[in-house]
Amino acid sequence: MTSGTAGPPPIREPFAKPELLRDLAAVREWSMGFWRGFGPTELFAPLGDAWSPADNVRHLVKSNRPVAVALGVPRLLLMLRFGIARRPSRSYSAVRGVYHQALADGLKAGRYAARPVPPEQQTAEERERVLAALDETLSSLGRGLAGWSERALDRLRLPHPGIGLLTVREMVGWTLYHNAHHVANVERLLASRE
Repeated sequence: MTSGTAGPPPIREPFAKPELLRDLAAVREWSMGFWRGFGPTELFAPLGDAWSPADNVRHLVKSNRPVAVALGVPRLLLMLRFGIARRPSRSYSAVRGVYHQALADGLKAGRYAARPVPPEQQTAEERERVLAALDETLSSLGRGLAGWSERALDRLRLPHPGIGLLTVREMVGWTLYHNAHHVANVERLLASRE
């Protein structure tokens, strides 16, 4: 694997649903290309004291899946569970800034952290399984989002474990950024080893 192969994330300040769908598709293709560039040995190897690329992928699966599931839940259930937004949705950049501040304040992955894969399971088959799981969650996000109206994206909320209640639009934007953030982290760690 050559570091720096992903390049800048294909996210262009999405807000409207067509922009979110466009960027979800672009991030899926871009990030899967990056992660598929690792062979089994490299994918499961820790990056110094940091997670391995596989740990990053598994963390993304754990983080993406609840959002994808929530996009398929009846809107009424979301409203009853998390209430109605009382403010407009913030921009992609604003949500990214809130997340960066939470990270600076010590936000950790918590229950969304991936446990390292035992050495005996670090196989080509496990590599394919892990990457297929990420690809499916990214695909599910797009399928789920397609059924939402612009109004519902701003009206309903979902909980983020580290930054609180977000509108559904903000949560989709955060999910886009979060996937790009982990690619950038792994790229940075690879570059620092060279």
